[in-house]
Amino acid sequence: MKRSSLAGLLLAVGGALPGPVTAAPKILFMPGVADPFYFTMEKGIKAKAAELGAELVVAEYPKAWGPEHQIPILQATIARQKFDLLLVAPTSTDALKAPLKAIYEKGVEIITVDTFLGDGDYSKKSDYSFPLAYIGSDNELGGRLMAEHLARLVGEKGKVFVEATNPDTSSVQGRVKGFKEGIAKFPNMKLVGVEWCQDVQQKAQEQTLAALQRDKDIVGIFGTNVFSAQGSYQAVVNAGLTGAVKIASWDATQELIAALKKGQVDLVLAQKPAEMGALAVEWGVKYLQDRKNVKVPKKVIPGFEFFTKANVDDPKMQQFIYK
Repeated sequence: MKRSSLAGLLLAVGGALPGPVTAAPKILFMPGVADPFYFTMEKGIKAKAAELGAELVVAEYPKAWGPEHQIPILQATIARQKFDLLLVAPTSTDALKAPLKAIYEKGVEIITVDTFLGDGDYSKKSDYSFPLAYIGSDNELGGRLMAEHLARLVGEKGKVFVEATNPDTSSVQGRVKGFKEGIAKFPNMKLVGVEWCQDVQQKAQEQTLAALQRDKDIVGIFGTNVFSAQGSYQAVVNAGLTGAVKIASWDATQELIAALKKGQVDLVLAQKPAEMGALAVEWGVKYLQDRKNVKVPKKVIPGFEFFTKANVDDPKMQQFIYK
């Protein structure tokens, strides 16, 4: 039943809320792209779904980032089966609004994970306020913290460069914004450029190498996600500048952790994708089972962990490496 029809029915019976889902809730997970971050998130989702007795379907992983890759997979999956809850990482702040709204109006509750629609504020009335919640990192905070850490690594002076991914993705927007704000607090530091690799690691490597060739005074680089971070550190290695150019990388992939151990990367920020996924399932199932009494927080923000050479072998840190 479409929500427009459902609304009339509810009004006729005095505004009662939809009843709880009594059978096992059926959940669809729609990742953003095939990468270690989302594979790790899927593990957290699967574990929590099994614990709570929910039925889970994982959509085909898009082979590249972007709404043009994600939307067809999402729409085809939704057309084939009925779901109670969609956990989705929107690959654009704007382009996913209409497709997700159409799914919501068919009676599917939505939680966005890792990335969000619009400005992420689902508490205000807007054309993107329909998701139950955003569950993911505080990316602006993470960007500021990365700027502060990188500044200290280079002695709080010199030029720095950012290798980013997609300018219309909420997570990356926040990281770049936060990093710019963080670096601006250091009067002897200058941000000399931001490049966008569109989630293509080879492109990130090429763009970073070009930046190093243009400006020989770059002393630090921030890679804002899996592919940009892996491409940027490889460019520094290939240019023979390991150690001379400090690398702050976002996302604790096994490759970046190995590079940290070798001294090719200096800092790795670990998000908590498995926790994000588990929290999304937990809140979604709670809501489906008791809509009247469960109030889902509009934002749920897991924290970060920072890997350095000093703690990378600590047994307590191993859980934060993306698997």
